[in-house]
Amino acid sequence: MSRIGNNPVAIPSGVQVNVADGVINVEGKLGKLMQPFADVDIKVEDNEVFVTRPSDSKDHRAKHGLYRSLVNNMIEGVSVGWTKQLELVGVGYRASNQGQKLDLALGFSHNIVIDIAPEVKVETISEKGKNPVVKLTSFDKQLVGQVAAKIRAFRKPEPYKGKGIKFVGEIIRRKAGKSA
Repeated sequence: MSRIGNNPVAIPSGVQVNVADGVINVEGKLGKLMQPFADVDIKVEDNEVFVTRPSDSKDHRAKHGLYRSLVNNMIEGVSVGWTKQLELVGVGYRASNQGQKLDLALGFSHNIVIDIAPEVKVETISEKGKNPVVKLTSFDKQLVGQVAAKIRAFRKPEPYKGKGIKFVGEIIRRKAGKSA
């Protein structure tokens, strides 16, 4: 039995959830999200969303917890929002932004300029003596994760010196290097 799928999702005040024709729509103060679903039943009762499955087949069991988690992420996103923070570790690594354009100096011969999706708010924090931090905020968890992964892919952290773009709080397994 799916332990995640059985838990109801509480709907906070200020969030509206509508289910119609295989699509769930969630609207809150931060934005509006929609998600098509299949092979499960989603009902809204008493400020809670219930996800049930029609049978115990392997496919239905897998989608039961999946859609419950997706609905929970949508509700949390439109009410509170999602944030990812990336830290640039390395000498001369810099980040700046003008609106939705993120400018990264990562030790290449040229700066990398990325256009960030309008749903994602980007902010750069540069303090003297600390590594630059890129802060991404959005109501869509999937989108903010995808943008963060795209930025991280430009310079993944390497195991010898730890240089690269890493998530704040991420632990990098370090290697010893050459032994003389």
